[in-house]
Amino acid sequence: MLSGCGHRAPCRPDCRRQNTGQVQISQPPEYLDRFRRALDSFAPEPDSKILLAISGGPDSLALLLLAAEARPGAIIAATVDHGLRPEAAEEADFVAQICARIAVPHLTLRPETAITGNLQSQARAARYRLLEQAADGQGCALIATAHHGDDQLETVLMRLARGSGIDGMAAIRSRNGRIIRPMLAFSKAECEDICARARLDPVRDPSNTNVEFDRVAIRQWLAQAPHPFTIARTNRTASALHDASDALAWMVQNLVQERIVEDGDALSCDASGLPRELRRRLLLACITRLDPALQPRGEAIDHLLAELDAGRTAMIGNLLCSGGDRWTVAPAPPRSA
Repeated sequence: MLSGCGHRAPCRPDCRRQNTGQVQISQPPEYLDRFRRALDSFAPEPDSKILLAISGGPDSLALLLLAAEARPGAIIAATVDHGLRPEAAEEADFVAQICARIAVPHLTLRPETAITGNLQSQARAARYRLLEQAADGQGCALIATAHHGDDQLETVLMRLARGSGIDGMAAIRSRNGRIIRPMLAFSKAECEDICARARLDPVRDPSNTNVEFDRVAIRQWLAQAPHPFTIARTNRTASALHDASDALAWMVQNLVQERIVEDGDALSCDASGLPRELRRRLLLACITRLDPALQPRGEAIDHLLAELDAGRTAMIGNLLCSGGDRWTVAPAPPRSA
């Protein structure tokens, strides 16, 4: 037996989700039109099946409600329970009850083995792996996540504070492979409004108030005073940087074929006459080919590039790199006893 909030009866007296049995799905036309335009840009066919990643927070519930109205019968919701928090199972059940009331199929996904090591990184990897597997199993070509416009602005500012280059400043891509983000044109406040109109009390993540996280600190900084940033302008800047990043990647792909030659276990690279950014990317291509696990960034790759440009020899990881007219990148010889 289920209570009105979707929990197993009898429900606890302090339950904050008393209205999930009265979901009002209809949203203002302006919201729906904006969402449909975004979704149509990724999947113009109205019957294309899309898997929605729904955690129960305000952003993902807004995605669920808009998609249910914009693409009825073509969406499936999935909630990932990493098994890291005791509340996670209840949150997945909360989402399942909402989905049942708006006729959206729902899956709860759990990793087969416990997550260990770097929990944040491993949980993120497990989440996307489970979503990919579920999308394949359900015949969904696309997976929609609920990243919104405020997420985009916060990410751009975070990357700026860290001194990121073009790739990093491109921030959140509207599409990355089969992952789509149709909520980037919506603000956090609009996501909250969508949930309020549906009379839903979303799940609240306590980490969103922890100022030890860079994102939270930037969010609070933005909220303290008026600022000139807008979602539309931020998305436009991120899109321009996406295009620049893609153009550079295309150029480097061609340069790799033309300028990198295998010589036994070593690579020989002619980087002469190229702008610095292309030389940097060619150097990274050499390193990745010989040691894919080695991913130098920032000061490490800048220092190595300066050494090679000066005609010197330097080590990075277990690779020995020699500069001059042509670079040589090779596994370092074994050290003598």
